[in-house]
Amino acid sequence: MQLNDVEISRAIIERFTHRLLDNFEVDAAIVGAGPAGLTAAFSLAEKGIRTVVFERSLRPGGGMPGGGMMFSEIVVPQDAGRLLENCGVDLHEQRPGYFVADSLQVLGALLLRTTRAGVKIFNLVSAEDVLLIEDRIRGLVLNWSAVELAGLHVDPLTMTARAVVDATGHPAEVVKNLVRKARVKLNTPSGAFEGERPMWADRAEKLTLDNTGEVYPGLWVAGMCANAVHGGPRMGPIFGGMFLSGVRVAELIAASLRRTPER
Repeated sequence: MQLNDVEISRAIIERFTHRLLDNFEVDAAIVGAGPAGLTAAFSLAEKGIRTVVFERSLRPGGGMPGGGMMFSEIVVPQDAGRLLENCGVDLHEQRPGYFVADSLQVLGALLLRTTRAGVKIFNLVSAEDVLLIEDRIRGLVLNWSAVELAGLHVDPLTMTARAVVDATGHPAEVVKNLVRKARVKLNTPSGAFEGERPMWADRAEKLTLDNTGEVYPGLWVAGMCANAVHGGPRMGPIFGGMFLSGVRVAELIAASLRRTPER
């Protein structure tokens, strides 16, 4: 077959446009394709919940590929290690109780499981705002990341979701933007955005799971975002809490969607 340059372009545009339109009304929309976001995505999709992920960067994975100080290895406690092994990741017990994995292999495994579960990850797309109707988050306002980076005045597009997950890590961008623009009260100890505390890996690993949940009607937090919103510490290149937080938020959202009829 002789290749036609225009047909190559048509194939890409047609397929991408179809998938974009097909993901503008979903059950769950996740902002951020890092460890918690990807784990949440495949956990939701494997429960039959229509899920989409929006990632601002060219490369998914958040800070995971960088490992610790650009040593591309991450530490995973044994309970989260079983989850990764189910994704095909090789774990090595470097020290008793300290399992190490190649951060790039982990990212590849999570991406493969997520996309095979039927989730479309739209990279280079920024969630610049939320759709807030009748005191509930009902979707996201999207634009190309290049528009944001270039500082161009280009109006965004809007999609709807029954649940939105902020998995943007330390910045907690979706929650911060909601608080700044709508001045809402969050489900935190003070009702405000608490802010991330300094490093304490042991405490942070535990709190990441405890802090995972719904912080405003329709808006959920997972991973490091959960600790940033609730005032927990950071944990560095140990990722068990982040992976398990993704699983946890999927369980909570699935239960919530069963209780809440579609509108």
